[in-house]
Amino acid sequence: MTKIVVLGAGISGLSTAYALENFARREELDIEILVLEKLDRSGGKIMSVKSEGFLCEWGPNGFLDNKPMTLDLCRALGVDSVLLRSSDNARKRFIYAAETLHRLPEDAISFFKSKLISWPGKLRLGCEMLIPAKRGTVDETLAAFARRRLGAEALDRLIGPMVSGIFAGDPETMSLRSCFPRIYQLEQEYGGLIKAMAKLGKKSRAERKAGKQVASAAGPGGVLTSFTGGIQELTDSLIEKLQAKVLTDSGVARIEKKQGGFLLHLEDQSRIEAEMVISSVPAHALSGMLAELDSESASLLNQIPYASMNVVCFGYQQDRISRDLEGFGYLIAKGEKRNTLGTLWDSSIFPNRAPEGHVLLRSMLGGATNPQAINFSEDEVRQKTMADLKKIMGIEAAPDFVRIFRHRQAIPQYIPGHGARLAALDSRMDNFKGLFLTGNAFSGVGINDCVNASNQIAEKVITALKQQRL
Repeated sequence: MTKIVVLGAGISGLSTAYALENFARREELDIEILVLEKLDRSGGKIMSVKSEGFLCEWGPNGFLDNKPMTLDLCRALGVDSVLLRSSDNARKRFIYAAETLHRLPEDAISFFKSKLISWPGKLRLGCEMLIPAKRGTVDETLAAFARRRLGAEALDRLIGPMVSGIFAGDPETMSLRSCFPRIYQLEQEYGGLIKAMAKLGKKSRAERKAGKQVASAAGPGGVLTSFTGGIQELTDSLIEKLQAKVLTDSGVARIEKKQGGFLLHLEDQSRIEAEMVISSVPAHALSGMLAELDSESASLLNQIPYASMNVVCFGYQQDRISRDLEGFGYLIAKGEKRNTLGTLWDSSIFPNRAPEGHVLLRSMLGGATNPQAINFSEDEVRQKTMADLKKIMGIEAAPDFVRIFRHRQAIPQYIPGHGARLAALDSRMDNFKGLFLTGNAFSGVGINDCVNASNQIAEKVITALKQQRL
């Protein structure tokens, strides 16, 4: 029997362990899996907090159903029948720019009618098809790409909010190729985004006719999907279905290579031996574990920065909010000098997020462009969030319900050189057969990305086990 230890009981670690069990059963491989989690709870950044009739998401609030990874996992777990899709209102997304909330256009007609982008800005966007493609190996930032192909106004009012909404990141420091590889590929393959849209238009129209969700200017394709009790139902279901043992309060201090596998030194001074180790923990945490084993890998991992975040949940009596809340919420344009990155209208996205007659708003304060916000006092966070809601949404009332969640190292930032760092890490791992890396620090921060990476790493482990059996 091969003993495999998975480090981290977040969505990446749990879905990796689950995939391993299924693949091993199919291949008739005899394995024992142990999942170690440093915190006193499983789930990682996924936690659905129920209080006073409100349901607050501590981290992500769902996944998009336009990719099969998480949907397939839900089917395997037997929970696909209880999935909760966001309301039609969630297609209405807004950007706050020039002291106005603008609805993001979803098609060409609404784009030309929209005042989000000025006419000079629209003309500059239209010139994108005349801009020659930039080919080569330079790892361009998102901001440089946007200015070059779309113009400064599109960067501030379209690209900037998108980056803050997904990564809590700064487009000036984020890698285009690593954050949005598809956009990079479109320029390389078609010579530009408008040219690509024209050539892919027939396919998109066919998909719409077939009833499929496709990407629009208003956001990524697909419908935001969760559960009635919150997205934590996904990780809870994984825990319930796993045969593997999951140990919380079991942080690993360092990893030692030994004959035939690894020796894990835990923070409580105990030790665990394993033939294989799969890490799904944050890059900075793994760096500390590998510092003595391989300083070069530890250094590479330390070069992946993280953005901090305050998640601020405000509950109100519905009749105290005069503004129409039919929509997903809003993000704030680059350069608006507001405190928050944006606010989601959670009780409009999913039912059961607030008691009858109440609404729940969830604001994000911090990110790569406002790193000092993580050190604000609870009162400062509350006051700064209230100031933005008053300015942007006209909310004069104090919230009846407040929950503030702190994430000091919330979201990994894929800065230029990220791809080269990943390649170097892969090369270093060749020196430590049986050690595998997964998680959101590498190839995508969303739930779909994490589940997809988990499946891929599980397949690599199974391949290695089959080779050992030969």
